[in-house]
Amino acid sequence: MCGRTALTATPAELRELFGLTETPDVSPHYNVPPSQPVAAVRALRDRPGRRLEMLRWGLVPPWAQDPKIGHKLTLARVETIATTPAFRDAVRHRRCLVVVDGFYEWQRRGKQPSLPFFVRGADSRPFALGAVWDRWVSPDGEVIESCAIVTQPARPPVDAIHDRMPLVVERESWEAWLSGSLTEPDRVAELLRTREPALIAYLVGPRVNDPRHDDPSCILRAPTEQQSLF
Repeated sequence: MCGRTALTATPAELRELFGLTETPDVSPHYNVPPSQPVAAVRALRDRPGRRLEMLRWGLVPPWAQDPKIGHKLTLARVETIATTPAFRDAVRHRRCLVVVDGFYEWQRRGKQPSLPFFVRGADSRPFALGAVWDRWVSPDGEVIESCAIVTQPARPPVDAIHDRMPLVVERESWEAWLSGSLTEPDRVAELLRTREPALIAYLVGPRVNDPRHDDPSCILRAPTEQQSLF
């Protein structure tokens, strides 16, 4: 799954890493829940290049009667994305990369409280999650651009915490993922078979459970006595 995300990299770092056409205006966030804006890289429509923009997390399809449907469409399963009505057109024509420093997963423990883990890259650099986006316009002209993060069966080390995780798109596949010319489902599916990403997961404190908390303490390792719970 993917319950929350974090992004604290500087605008200059993001511009260099993702080859953006301009320096983005982003602020650090340590605990971003669904329904809030996430930083997404999209290909420019009229010329070569990439741009980072803020999209609402929770996809609202163009045919939706109510934008609240986005609360149910925050994640898109890789197994069904090509056939699910809300995602099947977007995965062919409107793919993006959600940029993160890491994401959170919660380990269920029966009747005991779930344990929150922060998952980051082994090199501590920002990385990209596969996502799809869409544009919704209300009858009175309100425009909402939103996205859903693609998920897959969990790989190490996340598989010890949860059975699913977001799709990490490796750097060499960014251009193909963002390409508007790649529209055949079979070819898109090839991109989803990425190699195992180099990730690190560690237990964090319960402060992250409340999405109102958005500060560096959310990503700090839990004290040693709590680590022993895992």
